[in-house]
Amino acid sequence: MLGEFEYLVLSTAASLGDDAYGAAIREEMEEVSDRTCSIGALYTTIDRLEKKGLLKTWMGGATAQRGGRARRMVRITPAGVREAKAFYEAVTRASRRVPWAIEAEEGRP
Repeated sequence: MLGEFEYLVLSTAASLGDDAYGAAIREEMEEVSDRTCSIGALYTTIDRLEKKGLLKTWMGGATAQRGGRARRMVRITPAGVREAKAFYEAVTRASRRVPWAIEAEEGRP
């Protein structure tokens, strides 16, 4: 099973689609989770997910805005989609009966 941070990386890469690369993933993750993310932790996780076959990376073209450096592009694989969906479904099932989920469904703060 995935960890929370791995799930965030996979789901963010999926949501960014063809625009998924390290800095964009980091920025989006920080925005949606309201937590900071070191670039080292992100790339360590990307490497781990790639070794598991859940992500694929490749070097994109060099860009002037990056001083001629290439971006490491990221794409979620079909296996990554399956793992992310399984994690999401497990968390959803586990959360159904907890007080804060019930309160949220009923519209209570």
